[in-house]
Amino acid sequence: MAERTYRGRGVDVVYDPARCRHVAACVRGLPTVFDTARRPWIDPDGEPDPARVAEVVERCPTGALHHRRHDGVPEAPTAPTTVTALPDGPLLLRGDLRVEVDGVEVAETRAALCRCGRSAVKPWCDGSHERTGWRSG
Repeated sequence: MAERTYRGRGVDVVYDPARCRHVAACVRGLPTVFDTARRPWIDPDGEPDPARVAEVVERCPTGALHHRRHDGVPEAPTAPTTVTALPDGPLLLRGDLRVEVDGVEVAETRAALCRCGRSAVKPWCDGSHERTGWRSG
């Protein structure tokens, strides 16, 4: 499934379902914008402050969510770059990232990278480690 853009008056939210690991930081952070019981499940205008929507989008640890603010303020990478190995799961990266995807370099600020080698959307984690019982230790 390809990424989808949800347009709002002050900010657009871009969602890539292939990268979503259902951490739910978005739902917990701003349920007026992110509500999985509603269709469409993302309503950028559910919060009047575009900066608040952007802040919650940037909590997404996998990079499945991104924003495009209409005032031109970009997503800013965190510094320094961090890498966290989740037990029996992916590598979570935050920072000024360059990730090679299908031979093309992609600029990123957040990513969950596969460690088990079984993901169908490499280099991104698709949860294959959970389905196959892969362990990191």
